[in-house]
Amino acid sequence: MTDAARGAEVAAAADPAAAEMRLLSREASILEFNRRVLAQARRADVPVLERLRYITIVSSNLDEFFEIRVADTLAAQREPGSGVGPAEVEAMSQAAHALIDEQYALLNDVLMPALAETGIVVLNHAERDGAQRAWVAEFFENQVRPLLVPVSLDPSHPFPMVANKSLNFIARLDGRDAFGRENQIAIVKVPRVLPRVIRLPRHLCGSRQGFVLLTSVIRAHLGELFPGREVLAFSQFRVTRDSDLEIDGDDVTNLRQALRSHLTRRHFGEAIRLEVVSSCPAELSGFLLEQFGLPPAALFKVNGPVNLVRLNQLIDMAEADALRFPPFEPAWPLALSPDRSILEQLREGGGRDVLLHHPFESFEPVVRFLHEAVHDPEVLAIRQTIYRTGSESVLMDLLIEAARRGKEVLVVVELKARFDEEANINWAERLEAVGAQVVYGIVGLKTHAKLLLVTRRERHGGGERLRRFAHLSTGNYNPRTARLYTDIGYFTTDAGLTADIEAVFLQLASQGRLRSPQHLVAAPFQLHRRMISYLKRVAEAARAGRPARVVAKINALTDPALIGALAEAGRAGASIDLIVRGACMLPPGLPGLTPNIRVRSVIGRFLEHTRIFYFRWGADDADEVLYLSSADWMSRNMFRRIEVAWPVRDAALRQRLIDEALVPYLRDERDAWALQSDGSYRRVSEAGLSAQQALLQRYA
Repeated sequence: MTDAARGAEVAAAADPAAAEMRLLSREASILEFNRRVLAQARRADVPVLERLRYITIVSSNLDEFFEIRVADTLAAQREPGSGVGPAEVEAMSQAAHALIDEQYALLNDVLMPALAETGIVVLNHAERDGAQRAWVAEFFENQVRPLLVPVSLDPSHPFPMVANKSLNFIARLDGRDAFGRENQIAIVKVPRVLPRVIRLPRHLCGSRQGFVLLTSVIRAHLGELFPGREVLAFSQFRVTRDSDLEIDGDDVTNLRQALRSHLTRRHFGEAIRLEVVSSCPAELSGFLLEQFGLPPAALFKVNGPVNLVRLNQLIDMAEADALRFPPFEPAWPLALSPDRSILEQLREGGGRDVLLHHPFESFEPVVRFLHEAVHDPEVLAIRQTIYRTGSESVLMDLLIEAARRGKEVLVVVELKARFDEEANINWAERLEAVGAQVVYGIVGLKTHAKLLLVTRRERHGGGERLRRFAHLSTGNYNPRTARLYTDIGYFTTDAGLTADIEAVFLQLASQGRLRSPQHLVAAPFQLHRRMISYLKRVAEAARAGRPARVVAKINALTDPALIGALAEAGRAGASIDLIVRGACMLPPGLPGLTPNIRVRSVIGRFLEHTRIFYFRWGADDADEVLYLSSADWMSRNMFRRIEVAWPVRDAALRQRLIDEALVPYLRDERDAWALQSDGSYRRVSEAGLSAQQALLQRYA
């Protein structure tokens, strides 16, 4: 039984009315999320280079949408009884086409003219003057042409293997080749090492900053690759392939080796989407569709370069700080002194909890915490989970140094973190090379929990004892994304909570049956049941006329059982607010089905990434709980991942989270969108409060 089917069965059994509720399409909801991101590129109050960045973010998101979601949907359509039919696929295709057309229209009609007004221009061949054309010709001859190998197709030169998301050109030629044959079709693969955006020399552009795209350079000189022949028609093209790595856990003896061998296949998975330029002749696009085995609906004709993600290079190269968001420096947390040891401060008063609100507060205390642990001779053991840390990481370097210093280092590396597999494999091998104990979690379950545990020997009462220090997080151990994502980090020395964390590491390493955690809630064991039990408690309170409240801040809501329990609580009279950044399958405000439920999404400067679950079922302080978590309310997080949620029991910290991470987002007007019952979103306002801006000002 699939996760979704299991969740739907639980939901229907717990609440018969849930069976009547038609959930929103997950794929349509993902596309709606990207439409909201694209709306950021329309905002006049957003600096123009940042507006362009939102365009590139949408392109990156859509690449993954096709690589994963569309690929899975097409695979499900081929399975009898899946419930996915041609109508669902057609609706998804039409919505994707419309969004991409809107994206390119915004780029060409709004953003490029806006950039030109600031003196930043991207010049095509027709717009370049004689001196600029001469420079481009020399650049092509010296930097580009030596790396291009055109392939004319014939029986001994079959259609080449085209890698996922790579840039290519197709050309139709007249005349005969050097051997007298009439092979008309040629393919030119463009190496990834070539820059996609090239800056023209200052002396050729006057007061402006001039750029040319690699596609424009190749297009202007394509004929030079075929001496003695004429290019009659051509187009750039790009194919998107199924990129989900399928590893059969029953047949794998070494997960790392199996994944490394599968990574090369990712570049050549089943074709899903074909992109060509809008001027591409039908004969060429039809030929490409045939070669990739794609239907006409998989063809996307775009008015511009086929990969807008690479425009990030233009954003980075442009010399125009005023056209970017004002820089900010994350504040050092008030709860910690920057001039004293982190470990020492956490020990004070018998131990205390410290909350970090990223990116408004600095991630540096986490780095310093691990650095102290590595260099403290009394620290005996360090354990950490790694999901997405990047190809360069000061934290991973510190773990390697800890192993070199002889400390017991256990690292749970999630090798199947999508699109981070290669970086994580490389880190795992480097850690093993210096003697760290590396495990890859549980086959069939992704380790998504964010945990760091330090065990230190301390003198106490004339003797010695071991004391645990822990850091938990809603986000990844990645200093770079800690400046771009909103997340909560949490230091604790609580004996019960740190014992539970230690038990999680032991279970991941030994796979043995251990006692149930007393404070931590973990998936796939208790988390799903615990969340539903709290929702039922809220519903019972509402029926009894007591205060009943739910506020959840998550990235996605797609689990049918949790949706059913939320709907039940809403019908009982509970007040429910959901802050869901991305996909949400719950249709709010349906009479008799989802009353008293409001869903909003906040899209701002930072990527909303925090997971907070708040439940109240009475008037006393004892009648409320607040959890932080690494998990979204999706079936995969509840049943196919190692996740954790932990309660914030300190009343002051709990109130701080409510005041900073929940209430401002419920009051946000500038960056908030309200979900309608039909699955569409309505912007709350174009003015007023921005939660992220308010937090930036507070921490400034």
